[in-house]
Amino acid sequence: MTLVLAHLSDLHLPPQALPGVRQLLGKRLLSYLAWQRKRQRRAELPADLLLEDLESFAPDAVAVTGDLTHFALPDEFAAGRAFLERLGRPARVVAIPGNHDALVPVPWAQGLGLWAEWMRGDGPDREGFPFLRRMGEVALIGLSSAVPTPPGSAAGWLGPAQLEGLSALLAESGRQGLCRVVLIHHPPIGENRRRGLRDRAALLEVLARQGAELLLHGHSHRPALVPLPGPGGSLLPAIGVPQALAGQGHRHMGGWNLYRITRAAGGWVLGAVIRRYDPAEGRFRTTGRWGLALGTVPAGAAFSSAA
Repeated sequence: MTLVLAHLSDLHLPPQALPGVRQLLGKRLLSYLAWQRKRQRRAELPADLLLEDLESFAPDAVAVTGDLTHFALPDEFAAGRAFLERLGRPARVVAIPGNHDALVPVPWAQGLGLWAEWMRGDGPDREGFPFLRRMGEVALIGLSSAVPTPPGSAAGWLGPAQLEGLSALLAESGRQGLCRVVLIHHPPIGENRRRGLRDRAALLEVLARQGAELLLHGHSHRPALVPLPGPGGSLLPAIGVPQALAGQGHRHMGGWNLYRITRAAGGWVLGAVIRRYDPAEGRFRTTGRWGLALGTVPAGAAFSSAA
């Protein structure tokens, strides 16, 4: 069995209209001022360019690990839904929220509720987080680390209920022999307290106890491959991707990853194709390919910035 999975994150889709004065009250104002300052020297890629590149590879499934919006405005959530609709049917596309999608509290019907079809799992208990979506022999497990935080903070939080639910889902899908892929916006390691996952130690404890084959994240706006401890001294890869639509002026060019997950003797094999935007060519191109047996990532493995 092989599943071809596309992974993208941190689209930060541009707002259809600039926010009004009343909408900028509170934390949105700081985010808006920072956005205005940065947009003078940073270009964003058109979403059509990304969608066309994704379509050319015809993945079986797509995982979006958060931050479709920038200011968590109602029209941004509507734009996020339109993007998800173009990306694919909910049956093949899984999305989770990021910290920008929870910048301030937004009523469910005007906010994340618009993406509910892409943020649910299988079975009768499919609503809420964590959820499990089965794609053949691969279990995509979605978490939400997106919570409103004070000004100056971009941190995330899972909480005891999600961690308990994750533990149960990992245990059951592990007993079924599935390849368990955990989706989260904030990386478990690699960010400071202001930007990181507040209960990262608790998440790492669950992963070390129950195991998983792969963890995919966004948030950092840079490519990353970091080994996390699993049961019995095994290691599982945590993979991050850059901001999907980042153009010239950004530290890392926009892009996405394509994973080929294949069952092999004694476990699973992961093959990755790295797609990054090339400003010289005005399109995405393959900048790297690599593969590994899941559970055997060597300590210290990491992408280069060019990947």
